[in-house]
Amino acid sequence: MDRFFHQIVAWLNWLPDEINGLILIVIAAFIAVGLHKLAMRLVRKALGRRDYWRAMLLRTKGPTRLAFLILFISAAVKAAPFRAYDAEIMSRFLGVGFICLVGWTLVRALQIAADLHLRRFRIEDDDNLLARKHVTQIRILLRAATVLLTVITAAAVLMTFDSVRQYGVSLLAAGGAAGIVVGLAAQPVLSNLLAGIQIAITQPVRIEDAVVVEGEWGWVEEITMTYAVVRLWDWRRLVLPIRYFIENPFQNWTRENGAIIGSVMLRLDFTAPISAIREKAAELAAASPLWDRRVVNVQVSDASGETLEVRILVSANTSPKTWDLRCEMREKLIEWLQAEHPACLPRQRMVFAHAAEANGDVAHLRVASSRGGEARAPRSPLAAE
Repeated sequence: MDRFFHQIVAWLNWLPDEINGLILIVIAAFIAVGLHKLAMRLVRKALGRRDYWRAMLLRTKGPTRLAFLILFISAAVKAAPFRAYDAEIMSRFLGVGFICLVGWTLVRALQIAADLHLRRFRIEDDDNLLARKHVTQIRILLRAATVLLTVITAAAVLMTFDSVRQYGVSLLAAGGAAGIVVGLAAQPVLSNLLAGIQIAITQPVRIEDAVVVEGEWGWVEEITMTYAVVRLWDWRRLVLPIRYFIENPFQNWTRENGAIIGSVMLRLDFTAPISAIREKAAELAAASPLWDRRVVNVQVSDASGETLEVRILVSANTSPKTWDLRCEMREKLIEWLQAEHPACLPRQRMVFAHAAEANGDVAHLRVASSRGGEARAPRSPLAAE
């Protein structure tokens, strides 16, 4: 490679040294880009239809291109007839490029390692507790590592220049009066960063957890180092600072597993056949593909002056399935009651009073229900005719 570039310098020796060196660098850059494209094409062809590995190859496209450029331009700078000062400047910029290449490569390596680790888990499955745990940990820690590597790379770049070396040292040490002022000003950001790391370790909430926050129900769609996005049931997005999940109570319906018990409340007449309703609820649950075969129960949970409150409990593997199962049970039970036991549906009762007799004798009230039954009771002196 050195002999090739020296030969080009010899061909262009009729030009000024600066122009000769710049042309040599441009030629080296074109050669680097061309060889990189050829290498990527050959590797892509060798991978065939392995879509996953082709995607991994595309993620390394940027760092590998930069590596080719640094390699060929370095050889061109050595062969170019630059003055010592110009050659030193070019070498300094190549050093900066190499530092950026190392940082970029480390970030890409961490991302590829994370993808390879998460490839073993499927978050789309119903029983995805382990997958959600690993996805949450890897994503948050990967963002933290990316931020850390970016800061270290920026500090190393600054330290290569004498005029700004102290800023690089300060950036690494994070000390001094300026660091204290910045730290105080960025306290909310830092608290969110620390909360993100704490969530990655303790995991009170994970990706795709079903949660109830701020009176809204949805799924955790994204967790970053500073905020979390909750996808609500109606497709709205609720964005919360990440420290919200550390400082505030919230409901997590999938903390241990996705199964959840749902309740169906029915208001029925006192004549409702509870035993028949219990048998019908078990029959409907068994016939539904949404039921997880774990919980089905019917209880009279309350009795007011007019109606009974009947509670039906059913369980399903996930909260969306539980919601659909509740609606299905409610609809089919009401249809069955309308067809088989219409008299047990709640009715309104009205009281009709006869006119008082002239001699002051007590009249009788005819209490008629919508079922057609009658009863007699003393007339209230406040009842209207």
